[in-house]
Amino acid sequence: MMAIEQGNDILVVDAGLMFPDEQMLGIDLVIPDIKYLRERRDKIKGILITHAHEDHIGALPYVLRDFPNVPIHGTKLSLGLIRTKLREHKLADKAVMVEIAPGAPFSIGAFRCDSYYVCHSIPDAVGVTIDTAQGTIVHSGDWKFDHTPVDGRQTDFARLSAIAAKGVLLLLSDSTRAEVPGYTPSERHVGEIFDGIMSRAQGRVITTTFASNISRIRQIVEIAHAWGRRTAIIGRSMENYTKTARELGYLEYPEGAIVHPNEIGKLADNELCIITTGSQGEPTSALSRMALGDHRHVAVKEGDTVVMSSNPIPGNEELVSRTVDNLYKLGAEVVYDAASRPHVSGHASQEELKLLLNILQPKHFVPIHGEYRMLVRHARMAIDVGVDPDKSFIITNGDVLEISDGGAKVGEHVASGQVYVDGLGVGDVSQSVMRDRVSIGNEGVFLVVVTIDQQTGAVVAGPDITTKGFVPDQVMNQAARASVLNKDFATAERCIQRSLMVLMRIEGVHFVEVSAMKDAIHESLSSFLYDRTKRRPMVLPVIMQV
Repeated sequence: MMAIEQGNDILVVDAGLMFPDEQMLGIDLVIPDIKYLRERRDKIKGILITHAHEDHIGALPYVLRDFPNVPIHGTKLSLGLIRTKLREHKLADKAVMVEIAPGAPFSIGAFRCDSYYVCHSIPDAVGVTIDTAQGTIVHSGDWKFDHTPVDGRQTDFARLSAIAAKGVLLLLSDSTRAEVPGYTPSERHVGEIFDGIMSRAQGRVITTTFASNISRIRQIVEIAHAWGRRTAIIGRSMENYTKTARELGYLEYPEGAIVHPNEIGKLADNELCIITTGSQGEPTSALSRMALGDHRHVAVKEGDTVVMSSNPIPGNEELVSRTVDNLYKLGAEVVYDAASRPHVSGHASQEELKLLLNILQPKHFVPIHGEYRMLVRHARMAIDVGVDPDKSFIITNGDVLEISDGGAKVGEHVASGQVYVDGLGVGDVSQSVMRDRVSIGNEGVFLVVVTIDQQTGAVVAGPDITTKGFVPDQVMNQAARASVLNKDFATAERCIQRSLMVLMRIEGVHFVEVSAMKDAIHESLSSFLYDRTKRRPMVLPVIMQV
């Protein structure tokens, strides 16, 4: 998400989400912190969407709760997929949507905007131009130069040249593959690999890819049909994406090429192709359930060929490996290694990034979309092709680039960060809660229950100890562990009793505070457990009064 501000108008470009990493226990999604925008809600004139991938539209259902009347500008397919997403959140009827088309200028507040088609792994992706008082900003969106795209929409180099002729004040360009030399292969290369796989497969071909990769789904269906196979599409997100793409005219199938999942059992194995979700090994995805024998339509079996048509997102490698292992255990042949899997990126590599810089020749440059090291590599490339080093900026979340007639500089840092979505809760999981979850997951819980006399503070029952995820001794064998454990528990109980007795002597029997008792138990028991185990479980004292 990016905000472009001029005077009393703010234009927001994209509103995406991030999927949680392994340290974000229990978190479903991560969305941008929009505190800065919330404080300036009257200035927001519109949201401009470059394409309909989750990392560019996924936060819209949450953002629109704060800005329900702010219009969303996007291409036909992007708006169609956004509408499908908002329908799940019961927001589709309230959203204001404005369709845009490349070459047809439009205004958002004080900003005069236009768009141009870019090649990416989803149709109808665009880069955008935004005219400001200081000059033209070009936001590339996600892109690559594909001279043989599946949908036939090539990059309009003449249009890019026309934009350059007017002068480009600032280029914001995708850096996802700034570390990769050369050029990114065409999407048609994937079709050639699939053709070879279909020609060799004796049984069913089960393919998993991103649900939004409409061009790839189209290629798979057409190639399967050419080899005498009918295709079943499985997975809620994939079914929704393909349904919307077909309704809007972005996806066409050969006559009779598609079969309903309920009809899978009626076809011979060599007459069937299945496209499904689960390319990232998501535990609840269709492919993961197939790999565990828990899917209602498909049970993977010996003779199946499973094709992983995507790269694992960093952090998902373990999930993907586990899914591949499970598929092999069921007897399937899995095409998953980088050298043989049918996949090409939708992002530009180094030579394409340099070419765009050379065409547009921006006065200022900011690399976007990517890890910090990728931004650095891209910024250095811009300097190599002629951008002034003092005008190539590496900025991170919350940084403000201020451009005026006097030049450009990085201004004050504004409120930014991450908001966790956990079930129905949005933003109610704080960093302290996350730290507690990580602590419990790593070290376990040590629960102590003590019953005291309400009047005197004397212990009348307990302490009773319960542990979850905490084992005091890992060295002893199983038989010895029980006795050691009991001994340690007994010692722990005496430790708690001593703490309470000392506390009572200090406070006086009639004035013992429950909070002071909890603190004493927590402090003494935490120290005791670390001395005995070199571990720091979460100690939770519970004081009951009678």
